[in-house]
Amino acid sequence: MPVRTPNRGTHLPCRDKAMTMERFRSTSSVTGTDINYYFVCHRKLWLFSRGLQMEHTSDTVYTGKVVDENSYSREDKHVDIDGVINIDWIDKDSGVIHEVKKSNSVEKAHEMQVLFYIWYLKCKGVDGITGEIDYPLLKQKTAVELTQVKREELETAMADIERIISQALPPQRINRTFCKKCSYFELCWTNT
Repeated sequence: MPVRTPNRGTHLPCRDKAMTMERFRSTSSVTGTDINYYFVCHRKLWLFSRGLQMEHTSDTVYTGKVVDENSYSREDKHVDIDGVINIDWIDKDSGVIHEVKKSNSVEKAHEMQVLFYIWYLKCKGVDGITGEIDYPLLKQKTAVELTQVKREELETAMADIERIISQALPPQRINRTFCKKCSYFELCWTNT
């Protein structure tokens, strides 16, 4: 059985039965971070699921935190819900949840993370929510909406995340250009 990091939460039954597969109604411990890591690197996801948190060693992660801290300073930030999702900020008037990122290099991972937030809130009975990914350094914004197709893609990813984290051994390492900047680089690429 994989070791999970503390406060990962357990999903409550989804109030909107069309929004979730049966096995996620009460058993899943997938978080927004898991979704993001799944779309970046399955090995990183697996290592993270074992409690290996390397982000504190990364200059790239530090830069992202600085961008987050210095952007949208008038907003109430970092809304944690059940230890499962941590929304950067919410525009309560428009019902838009915002995720702040320093670059769009892994945009698919960002999109799916925000879609997971919307999905989770919908499961908790919150309707009318959309999302937006803010890239303040690029002066760009990307709107995110949970469509039927995206919901199905998200639920497929959630099932695959459960499969990956239950494996005894980590997935094979990938060789992508962003690996050199990854906080988990040494765990993947250092020969022992």
